[in-house]
Amino acid sequence: MAVDARARYWRPPIIRAMSEFLLRPMVAADLPEVLAVQAQCYRPELIESADALASRLALAPTLCWVAAHADAPRRLAAYLLTHPWPRGTLPPLDGLLRHDDPAAGETLLTWFIHDMAVSPAGQGQGLAKRLYAKARQGAMQAGLRCSRLIAVQSAAHWWQGLGYAPVAPAGEAAMKLSRYGEGAVVMGREIGE
Repeated sequence: MAVDARARYWRPPIIRAMSEFLLRPMVAADLPEVLAVQAQCYRPELIESADALASRLALAPTLCWVAAHADAPRRLAAYLLTHPWPRGTLPPLDGLLRHDDPAAGETLLTWFIHDMAVSPAGQGQGLAKRLYAKARQGAMQAGLRCSRLIAVQSAAHWWQGLGYAPVAPAGEAAMKLSRYGEGAVVMGREIGE
């Protein structure tokens, strides 16, 4: 029986594993990395300040998550900032939110997804859906059953894949929406029991 000489020396190809990412709650020390990821993902007019993002994190730290590189836990590949917010209003772009804000004390609160970004290094790893699932679980544990967000930069189609549908803003919410740029869409969905 003839044996191909190459077969004796054949080795399986080296398959490089995808980078591993650790999902964990966001902490204030993550904000410089959050800003770096934000700068990689958004147009300049959508960039928010560290103070604005810190105010959102302070509202609901258990509802904000990051995906960190396993080999460098302080280096972020993605983040998700969410918080409770009155259902009929929108938080301002790059504005400071306060714990004692009278609007935040209203009874009809929604789980507001303020910002999700995945750096180029984290794309294609399913990080956005994984971060969303973690935060959604926390929102449900907090008793929030409805969710709202503003889809920017043509992201509405992606959010539709998670069950979100356009919602028509009215009054002051429509004026706030205009700051998010052309094509920004308010979207919402019920998030279940």
